[in-house]
Amino acid sequence: MFRAIEYIGPVGLGATSPQLFRAENCQGESKVCVVKLSANRLGPKVLVNELLAVRFGQWLNLCFPPGGPIEISPEVLGRSRRLTAAGVLPGWHFGCEYLKGAGYVTKYNVHRAVNKEQMAGVMLFDHLFHNPDRTKNRKNLLIRREKDGYKLYAIDNSHLFRRGKWTIERLKELTDNITLNHRRSYGVLLKYYLKPTHFFKYVQAVKNIQDAEFSEFIDTIPEEWLPDTGERQALLEFLAARRGKVEWVMRQLTDLIPNINRSTNIH
Repeated sequence: MFRAIEYIGPVGLGATSPQLFRAENCQGESKVCVVKLSANRLGPKVLVNELLAVRFGQWLNLCFPPGGPIEISPEVLGRSRRLTAAGVLPGWHFGCEYLKGAGYVTKYNVHRAVNKEQMAGVMLFDHLFHNPDRTKNRKNLLIRREKDGYKLYAIDNSHLFRRGKWTIERLKELTDNITLNHRRSYGVLLKYYLKPTHFFKYVQAVKNIQDAEFSEFIDTIPEEWLPDTGERQALLEFLAARRGKVEWVMRQLTDLIPNINRSTNIH
């Protein structure tokens, strides 16, 4: 969790109109955060989607920037004419750490990354939760030079469940479906860098998530983001159902890898 200290200003473009804040994390460290406000035009469910990604990022050790709920106080809002005029309310919003110095991933620079194998986990996550936006929006994969080399980061998980906004009926429709995405960087990674074995540890990590952990995640969603108990239960059931389909999802993805051994199995 974060606590906003100072509003910096808007950042880039996007359906959720992200904003930059200076904030403190749970350890009292100062961070610049990209914040999606609860009153964004897609609605507060995109914050639920972002929080879901943070939790799966922790469970699977994915290359998502650290993030979580960020509390914005009336005092911080009161110091900004822009936020006051926009009618932003105090309370819980979603923030993740801003990756200073990062650039966009292309087919010309992806080879530099030292953590390409982590993208197997990101792809698995995107296909479990129907995120078409990772390659549709070319700004959702970043690369940054760090001490141990260039590193890939996957950002912006607001468009899970295909649109970001979702209903109980929509979750039921998506439970047994998959839409394969092998465009742009995903196609390059599948063709040249990833093997079925890179996916196995992520599949096992998903299978190891316990029902109690799913329930604990649902309980951490701020009430104002998802007040309907029926929707909370539907999301919980969706998580459990997709966990049961993770091997099937993995096989759909690995079938896109050229020249693989079709007899390869998970042990």
